[in-house]
Amino acid sequence: MEASELERDQPLTPAGRLFLQPLMDQVISCAIAAVDPLDIEAIKNELRNSVMLKHPRFCSLMVRDSGGREYWRRTEVDIDRHLIIRHQPLTDVPESDAVNDYMADLSFSSPLSMDKPLWELHLLMAHRTAVFRVHHALGDGISLMSMLLCSCRRIDDPEKLPAIGGVGASSSPRRQWGLLTLLKVVWYTIIYVLEFSLRTLWLKDKRTVLSGGAGVELWPRKLATASFSLEDMKTVKRAVSDATINDVLFGIITSGFSKYLDIRSPKALREGLRITGLAMVNLRPSSGLQDLSKLMEGNSRTRWGNKFGMLLLPVHYHGDCSDPLQFVKRAKAMIDKKKLSLEGPCSYKIGDVIMSLFGAKLASILNYRIVCNTTFTMSNLVGPSEKISIVSNPIKYIRVTSSSLSHAVTMHMISYAGTADMQILVAKDVIPDPKVLAKCLEDALVEMKAAAVKT
Repeated sequence: MEASELERDQPLTPAGRLFLQPLMDQVISCAIAAVDPLDIEAIKNELRNSVMLKHPRFCSLMVRDSGGREYWRRTEVDIDRHLIIRHQPLTDVPESDAVNDYMADLSFSSPLSMDKPLWELHLLMAHRTAVFRVHHALGDGISLMSMLLCSCRRIDDPEKLPAIGGVGASSSPRRQWGLLTLLKVVWYTIIYVLEFSLRTLWLKDKRTVLSGGAGVELWPRKLATASFSLEDMKTVKRAVSDATINDVLFGIITSGFSKYLDIRSPKALREGLRITGLAMVNLRPSSGLQDLSKLMEGNSRTRWGNKFGMLLLPVHYHGDCSDPLQFVKRAKAMIDKKKLSLEGPCSYKIGDVIMSLFGAKLASILNYRIVCNTTFTMSNLVGPSEKISIVSNPIKYIRVTSSSLSHAVTMHMISYAGTADMQILVAKDVIPDPKVLAKCLEDALVEMKAAAVKT
């Protein structure tokens, strides 16, 4: 390696190295549907002048030295090599289903090419939809969404950028510190970190019709969308004292899973059966979407990249529940305990130490075992509250999914202009009917809202 190359090369972060391991290789896919036909030249011009191409990670190859250590190496970006343009309709099925089928195929069969920077843009001209694919090693959902919004404008005021302040739930709520609170923090942290450790060994969920396992990440996928009204979620939130939107979300998941298990399970399940999910929690000092200028400052506490911890979030099967709001109340009780713990920061720090001391291979094996021993993945990102446009083309929806995992079901939700769309990616040999699962989740919110209105 020449000296000039060494000067340009930048080592990957520990999280970046983890996401490049075969067991944890992750690509984020974001579908952006437009109202008007896509203008290829306008999109190219926007890319050339975008903040994205000023960021070194989007202009760098991933290379390995003789010892196998990964580095970013700057290169010239040929935009045409990153554009995949499809003019013909994908299939004869409805537009949204066609895009979902396309993204499902990408999730398990189309890794990004390593001979160019790790991103690409698929333009589905007949469907007026762009699918932006970016490797998780380049950044997490909050970093990437903050970057996307820099190329967008508000429809009600085209001179303004969408609001990117702290619009999400904070991962580190303010605590009223006292002796009792301190003891709870220590106790819950010890319990949850211990369980996290046991999940890397032998502790696992009981098998259900939702269960995946080792090797399932290689199985073909299906993708369905569950759509929720944010106003309906807020109505339910107001009906449960001190509840949050996340409490409502996990109440919906518990109720929806219970409904689906009743449909698919050949025999009655034990009441209270535990189903454990993995959720990502933002560890940046300020919550929600971020100011991109701060993300790109090297000395900023709010830095670019992957800055999240993992939580184990248990939900429980309840087949006979006369009060739908009980699902939210149970979810709130569980999440309140999680908020008191330092599980998220500890999972991040422990992973960082393992990466530094033992390398990315062992870290990926441990992460893979945690995924194999749980049932589902959930992520939730708060998007723009107002309608926005990109290259002067109004956006209908924004939907996000990722590469397949050994979970048979992964769920990624993002809100946009009053609606939260959850992309439900499933292994179709395990869950052949993801639309039924999506309907169970949507019906759960309908029932909760009806109960909330009566209170």
